[in-house]
Amino acid sequence: MDLLNTLVDKGLRRELPTREEALAVLATTDDDLLDVVAAAGKVRRHWFGRRVKLNYLVNLKSGLCPEDCSYCSQRLGSKADILKYTWLKPDEASQAAAAGVAGGAKRVCLVASGRGPTDRDVDRVSKTIKAIKEQNEGIEVCACLGLLSDGQADRLREAGADAYNHNLNTSESTYGDITTTHTYADRVDTVRKAHAAGLSACSGLIAGMGETDEDLVDVVFSLRELDPDSVPVNFLIPMEGTPLATEWHLTPQRCLRILAMVRFVCPDVEVRIAGGREVHLRTMQPLALHLANSIFLGDYLTSEGQAGKADLDMIADAGFEVEGAGEVTLPEHRAGGCHDGGGVCGSEPAAGASCGSASRPAAPASADQPRTDLVAVRRRGAGTDLAPNA
Repeated sequence: MDLLNTLVDKGLRRELPTREEALAVLATTDDDLLDVVAAAGKVRRHWFGRRVKLNYLVNLKSGLCPEDCSYCSQRLGSKADILKYTWLKPDEASQAAAAGVAGGAKRVCLVASGRGPTDRDVDRVSKTIKAIKEQNEGIEVCACLGLLSDGQADRLREAGADAYNHNLNTSESTYGDITTTHTYADRVDTVRKAHAAGLSACSGLIAGMGETDEDLVDVVFSLRELDPDSVPVNFLIPMEGTPLATEWHLTPQRCLRILAMVRFVCPDVEVRIAGGREVHLRTMQPLALHLANSIFLGDYLTSEGQAGKADLDMIADAGFEVEGAGEVTLPEHRAGGCHDGGGVCGSEPAAGASCGSASRPAAPASADQPRTDLVAVRRRGAGTDLAPNA
């Protein structure tokens, strides 16, 4: 297919595809799917080999958020039956992070619900970052605390943070349909603040919220322009009790085409499969490793993922290898300008010792049939007395 040959050539040269080419990837048929994966896989292997970076999420503060993001189970007015707790103490967060590190994660992502941190919150998170770094040598730490005020990114950097995550989520033209309590421009501003402070910027998207192909291409092109080191790709987890609970339109094939498009547009960036991979990619998760070079290990912010051991087995069985703590994630031309040489953070995880991999029922014939059986509210790990899933 001439389109795929052109996109591979552009990806190896770090050349931006045209919008028409990106849209054409999303419009390919299921008959062409393996060709699309193979082509994008060439670009992925060129820049990242067969390495898979593992990231582990610690939810520092869960629920009770004043923002109204429609996709989020922690939003204002959410009726989702999720864990709700206030800030973890630094030693509690460090203990939670240690489980992920023991499971093979080289980056810990610290996430807290809310519009953005107060200066007191930044002090609290700074102490947590220092505790994690002291107890886990060589580990990377990414913070995800919402909208940043002037000077806060610098303070996080001084405390030892390596990266900051703040996703654009969807296109600028449809952002107001998803969230009304802040703007798309607010999010762009926070990513730029992280960049300016010398943090490795991480910003991605959520697919499956009813957006069009044009919306997906718009947000990915906007991310390319912002130039984050890492682009997490989330697939909406339609949680009961949220406005988007009935949005069940993604298929495994659609998810793979989205990941391929992101790889072609952002060829040398850490592309991370984030929330929702178990729900929407299901048994086709191993194919996604040919497109993305990074995943979250274990559970997510408010929902459970597959067992950490299952993640590791999947990586090995697919012929990939876990990226070591001493390895640089990004290609040399990107890592040279990044203080940590790492990738970045994303959206949600954690997994566990005795917590297991329950067998998954077979996928239904209808792509649009809700798979509520695959959505389990997180009841273990941070904020509980149960062992995490890592």
